Amino acid sequence: MTYQPTRRQFLHTSGATLAVAAGSGLLANDAPTKPLPSATADSCIFLWLGGGACHIDTWDPKIKGDAKAKKAGSYYDPIPTAIEDVQVCEHLPRVAKLLDRTIVMRTCHHDVIDEHAAAVNRVHVGRPPTGTTIYPSIGSVASHELGARGEGVPAYVVMGYPSASRGPGFLGAKHGYLYLTETELGPTGLKRPADVTDHRQQRREAMLAELRSGYLARNPGQRQLEDYAASSVEGLKLAGPKFMSVFDLKSEADSVREAYGGEFGQRCLLARRLVQEGVRFVEVSFNLNFINGTGWDTHNDGQLNQHMMIEQLDQAFATLIEDLERQQRLDKTLIVVATEFGRPPEFDGGGGRGHYSKAFSMVLAGGGLKTGQAIGTTDELGNKILDTPVSIADFHATIYQAMGIDPAKELYDSERPVPITDRGTPVARCFA
Repeated sequence: MTYQPTRRQFLHTSGATLAVAAGSGLLANDAPTKPLPSATADSCIFLWLGGGACHIDTWDPKIKGDAKAKKAGSYYDPIPTAIEDVQVCEHLPRVAKLLDRTIVMRTCHHDVIDEHAAAVNRVHVGRPPTGTTIYPSIGSVASHELGARGEGVPAYVVMGYPSASRGPGFLGAKHGYLYLTETELGPTGLKRPADVTDHRQQRREAMLAELRSGYLARNPGQRQLEDYAASSVEGLKLAGPKFMSVFDLKSEADSVREAYGGEFGQRCLLARRLVQEGVRFVEVSFNLNFINGTGWDTHNDGQLNQHMMIEQLDQAFATLIEDLERQQRLDKTLIVVATEFGRPPEFDGGGGRGHYSKAFSMVLAGGGLKTGQAIGTTDELGNKILDTPVSIADFHATIYQAMGIDPAKELYDSERPVPITDRGTPVARCFA
C-alpha cells in the first residue's frame, strides 16, 4: 500500500525541507543579508537626459560601428577613465578623469520600448501604471519623506516643462514641484507685480487666509482642498527675497558660470545653489533639442550630431562634481544621470537608432556612495545583460537608501498600503 501523507504532514515536511534549503544558501533571496550602511546624502540632483541617451555611445562603449554602412556598434571611440579597465565615449573626457567619483550602472532595464511618455513615467515612478492608483514620482517621495532642508524653500524643484510623470500622485499637491523653464527668469509666477507694496501684500495675504480658513471650515475632510491651500501658503513664502536670490546666477564668479557652459550647465549651477539653500530634490532636464536637431532621441541626423549633446553633458556634469567638491557638498549630494531607455547597436535607415530598454546605463555620483566602479556587464554589442541586472525598482531603492529613506516602507493611498518601491532592493555594491 502506497503511503499518502496527510496535508498537515506534507506541510510540516515541506517546511523542514525549505528551512534546510534556506540554511544551505539555496534560497539566496531569502538568506539574511548584512544591513547596508546609513546614508550620507541629504539632497539629490537628478540630471534627466530626455529622449533616451544611447548607452553604447556614452557610458558603455562597444566595438566601433558604422552608421553609413549600417554596421552595428558604437558610433564613437572609447577612452580610458579614472576607473581601471572602465572606458567611456571619447566625448566625455572631463567626466572620464572624474569617473572615480561615480558609479556607472550599465545593466538597468525595463520592458517599455515603443512609447517615450510611458518609459519616462516608468523611470520617474519606478513601476508600471495601474487603473486604480496614481503613483508619486521619486522627487515627490523625497519631498514626502524628508521635506525641505531649509526654511522658506521648496522640497522639490523641476527645471523643465511640467508633466504628470514628475507629479505627486496620491501624495497630494503639497508634495508637487516648483518648476521653471529658464534659469535667467526663475519662478516668475511667484513674483508679485512691482506696484504691490509690502503693505498691500500683507493685507491681501490676511484676507486670503481668512477666506481660506472659512472655506475649509465649511468643507472639512477634503484632502485635495487642504493640500492646495497648503501649497498656496507655501507659494507665498517662496515669493520672498531670500529664496528668489538663489536664482541670481550673476552673483557667482564669472569663472564659475563660464565653467558650467551653456543653458544646461547653467541649470546645473542653479541646482547646486538650490541644494545649498536647502532644496531636497532638483531635477534638471537636458531637453534642448535644437542643439543637434533631436536631443537624445537620436533618430536620423540626431545620431550623427549626438556628440554635441554629449560634450555639453561632459562639461556640465564634470563641473558640477568639481564644484560640489569645492563646496564640500559632494558626499552630501547624490547626483543621478538618468534617461528613459537606451538605443540598440543597429542603425536605422536614416542613420540613427531606435529605442532599447533591455539594457542601458545610468550613473550615480557623490552621495557618500562607494564610487569608482562600474556595476553590471553587457555583451559585445550592449544588447544583453550578462551579470548584475538592475531593475528600475532596484535603481529607485538605491537612491532612497542613499538618501536615508527606507526603500521597504509602505505609503498610503487613502487606506491602501503602497510599497515605496515595486519590490526593489538597493544595489549593495553601491554602499561601503
